[in-house]
Amino acid sequence: MRIVGHQAERREIDRLVTSAADGRGGAVVVAGEAGIGKTTLVGTALGALNGFTLLRAVGTEFEQDLLYAVLHQLCAPLLEYRLKLPIVQQTALEAVFGLGAQTSPDPLMVGASVLGLLREAAAQQPVCCVVDDAQWIDDASRRALVFVARRVAAERIAVVFASREAGCVPGIADLPRLALTGLGDEDARVLMGTAGRTRLDAEVFDRILAEARGNPLALLEFTQHVGPFGEPGPRPSRISVVEALEEQFVRRYRQLPGSTQSLVVLAAAEPVGDIGLLGRAAKQLGLDIGGLALAEGADLLTMGPRLRFRHPLVRSAVYASASPETRRSVHGALAGVTDPDVDSDRRAWHRAHAIVDADEGVAAELARSADRARLRGGFAAAAAFMERAGQLTPDPGDQVGRLLAAARLRLQAGAPAKARALVTQAEQHPMDEQRRVAARLLRARIDYQLVHSPKATATLIDVVSQSAPEQASETYLEAFASFMYNENEPGRLHDLGARIRARLPRDGLVRPVDLLLNALLDQVMLPVDEAVAAMRAAAATCRSADDAAEPWRMNLLCQLAIDLRDDELMEEIADRQVDVARREGILATLPQALRYQSIVRVSTGRFDDAAACLEESRAVDEVAGTVPLVGPQLVLAAFRGDLDRHRELVRLMGHGNRPVEIAGQHYATAVLNNGLGNYDAALDAALAAQRRHQDGLYSIWAVYSELVEAAARSGRGEESAVAMNHLEASARADPVPWAVAEWLQARALLGQEDDCETLYRQAIDHFGRTRISVLHARARLAYGEWLRRENRRADARVELRAAFEMLSRMGANGFAERAARELRAAGEQPLPHDTGSLNQLSVQERLIAGKVASGATNKEVAKMLFLSPRTVDAHLRSVYRKLGITSRRQLREMFP
Repeated sequence: MRIVGHQAERREIDRLVTSAADGRGGAVVVAGEAGIGKTTLVGTALGALNGFTLLRAVGTEFEQDLLYAVLHQLCAPLLEYRLKLPIVQQTALEAVFGLGAQTSPDPLMVGASVLGLLREAAAQQPVCCVVDDAQWIDDASRRALVFVARRVAAERIAVVFASREAGCVPGIADLPRLALTGLGDEDARVLMGTAGRTRLDAEVFDRILAEARGNPLALLEFTQHVGPFGEPGPRPSRISVVEALEEQFVRRYRQLPGSTQSLVVLAAAEPVGDIGLLGRAAKQLGLDIGGLALAEGADLLTMGPRLRFRHPLVRSAVYASASPETRRSVHGALAGVTDPDVDSDRRAWHRAHAIVDADEGVAAELARSADRARLRGGFAAAAAFMERAGQLTPDPGDQVGRLLAAARLRLQAGAPAKARALVTQAEQHPMDEQRRVAARLLRARIDYQLVHSPKATATLIDVVSQSAPEQASETYLEAFASFMYNENEPGRLHDLGARIRARLPRDGLVRPVDLLLNALLDQVMLPVDEAVAAMRAAAATCRSADDAAEPWRMNLLCQLAIDLRDDELMEEIADRQVDVARREGILATLPQALRYQSIVRVSTGRFDDAAACLEESRAVDEVAGTVPLVGPQLVLAAFRGDLDRHRELVRLMGHGNRPVEIAGQHYATAVLNNGLGNYDAALDAALAAQRRHQDGLYSIWAVYSELVEAAARSGRGEESAVAMNHLEASARADPVPWAVAEWLQARALLGQEDDCETLYRQAIDHFGRTRISVLHARARLAYGEWLRRENRRADARVELRAAFEMLSRMGANGFAERAARELRAAGEQPLPHDTGSLNQLSVQERLIAGKVASGATNKEVAKMLFLSPRTVDAHLRSVYRKLGITSRRQLREMFP
C-alpha cells in the first residue's frame, strides 16, 4: 500500500508503535473528513509491523446501538487470556462476551478488565489496537477503549483511533490527535498520476484538482471516473467533497445490474462482512453471491475472507440510496440466516428493520434484547432496542409501557433530552392512571436531571408522592441529599424538607432508607437536641442492615456519624464503604468512598494515609473522566496548615463542572486560620457557616467548636453564644466522649467558669477515649496555652511539648508551629521534629509502599490503582532506594 503525503503523521505513528515496543505505550487519534486518508495512513504505517499482535475493529452506523459490538471485534482473539486475570475482571469480561452468569458489570471494571486482557497479551509480544470509524463506536465499547487508551503509558500497548469527528466523541476528543488535511498541489498531482489517467486534458486535470480540495479519495475517484468527454462532470460548488464522493459512488452503484445492486445493499446491511452469511442470505433472496464480482470490478468493494467496502462512504451511500423496500428485504433475509442462539440481538435488530407494520413478535424479541443489554450494563443499547420495540408494538397499552421503559433507559444512559422526547411520544397515546403517574414522574425526573433547579426538585417531590411509598422514599432521599451539601439560597432546603416531611409518615419507619431520610430532615429542620434521636436511630439501623452496603447511601451515613461525633461508627462506615466498592467492583462510587475515608484519616491524625486515599481517588476519577469534589482536599490542607494549597483548591471550586462546596469551605477555612493563628479570619468563616445553618441550610456541625476557639482567641467571645448552645445540646442529647469533650473544651476556652483547669483536663481525658487524635493534640495545645497565660510555665511546657510532638508527627504543621511559638514563650526551644524517612516519598510512592506493606502484591496494587505491574515495580525500586532498605519485611516495619 502506497501513501502520498502525510509523511509527518506517518512518522508520528511509527514513533508511537516503536515506543510501545519498548514498554512506553500510548494512544493517538487520526482525525479528518471522509476520504482524507486516515485508513490508508494507518494501514500503511501498521501493515508492515513485525513482532506485534495487531487487533482491528471498525465502527459502523448500523451497529452503534449494539452493546460492546466493537469490543467483540477487537478482543475476541484474546479471550483465552482472561483466565489469567483476577476473578472480578474475568467475570466482568465473561459478562460482556456472554460467557458467564454475571450481569451488570461496572463500566470501569469492564475497562480495567480489557486493559488486563491486553496486558496479558502484551506479555507475549507488543499489542497494537486499531479502531477505524471511531465516530460510530457503540457507547459501551467507547468507554472501555478510552479507559484503556489513558492507561497504557507504561505498557507494550499502542491504541490508534481513526475518526471523522473526533472532537465530538466523548473521551476520544481528549487524546493526542493527528489532524489530517488535504494534500498540497504537488502531492495531489503525484497521487493523480498513480490513477493511470496520464492523458487527461490540462484543464480537466486542474478542475479535478480544484474540486477535490486535496482529498485523496476524491482525487482518485474524480480522476478514474471522468465523464465521457474527459470531464469530471458538473458538481455544484455548494456541495461538499464528501457529498460529491457519495454521488460518485451511487452513480457507479446504479450502473450495476439490478440483482447486483440488491447484493451490494445486502452487503451494506451486514457490517461484519461474513461471506458465508451473505451467501445464505442471498440464496433466500433468490440471488447468487457470485454477482458481487461485478461490484468488485466497479471498485466498490473487495471480496476475500471478509467482504470489505472500498471506503465506509461506499457502504453508507449505497445503503442510503437504496429503496426502503430493498432495505427491508435484505434485512429480512439477514434475520432469517442469523443464528438466534449465537447472535440473538443482531437477529432482532435485522428483524426490526425488515418490517413496517407493528408486530408483537418482533417487538417482544427486541424487548428481550433490551433486557439483556440492561443486565450487562448497556443502557444506551437497551434504550435503542426498547425504543424500536415500542414503535413496533401493536397494543396501545403495551406500546406506552415500552416507550416509557425506553425513556427510563435513555435517562439512565445520560440522554435526558431523548428521554423527554420518548415521554412526549408516549403521552400522545391513551394511558391508564398508573401509566399517567409514571409518565409524570419520569418527566419530573428528566427535568430534575436537566436543570437540577429548586423548581424542578419541588415538582419531582410533588409528583413522586403519587407513586409507591418505597419508590418515593428513595427519590426523596436522592433529591434532598443532592441539595443538602450544595444549596446556597436561604430557605430553599428548608422548604424542600417541608414538602417531603408533609408526605413522609413520622411513625412506623423501619427501612434504612426511610430512617436515613427522616434523620437528614430532622438534622436540617429541627434544633439539635430534637434531631439527635432520629439521627441515632438511623445510624443504628443502617449500621447493621445489608441495605447500608449501597456506597452512595453509606456516604450519607458516614457524614451522619461525623456530625453525631461517633468516632467508632465514622471509621467503621468509612472503611466499609471502600471495602464494598473494591470487593464488588463498583468503581464509579469508589472515589467518593475514598474521600470520606480521607476525612476520617485526618480526624485520626493519619494525614499521610489521608493523602494516599485522595491520590487513589484522583487516579480513579482520572480514568473515569469524572470531576472530583475538592472538599476533602480542603480539609486536609487546612489541618496541614497549607495556605497555598487551600487557596488553589478554593479557586478550583465552581470552575468547570465542579460544584461550589460552601459547607466544606467554611469549615476548612476556619480550621486553617485557627491553626495559623488568624483568629478573626477563622471566626468570620465559622460565623458564615453559622448564618447558613440559621438560614435553614446545612452546615458541618464540627464548625461550632472552631467558632468558639476563634471567638475566644480573638476577644469576641460574645459571638459564640449560638455555637455554645449547639455544643451543649449535642453533648446532653447524646453524651458520647467526642461531643462531651468539645463542649468541655469550649467552656474552658471562653474562661467564664471558676475551674477552667478542670474543664481542660476533662476535655483532654474525653478526647483520649476517642480515636480523634488530632483534636486530642489540639486540646493539649489549648491547655498548655492557658497554663502559660496563668504563668505556670513548667506545667505549660509539659503540655505544649506533648502537643508539639503529636501535631508535628501527624503533619499538622500550622498547629504544630502554634505550639512551637507557645513553647518558646514558655522558655523552651522545641526540638526539630524527626519527620522520618517516609516523608522523602512522593504521595504516589507512599500510596504504593503502604499497600505493599499491608501485604498486597505488586499485581494487586497495579489492579487497585489502574497501573501496570511494571510501573509499580519502578515506584517500589525508588522507595527502596530512598529508604535504604532491600525487602518487604523492612518496608512493613516502617509503616504503622
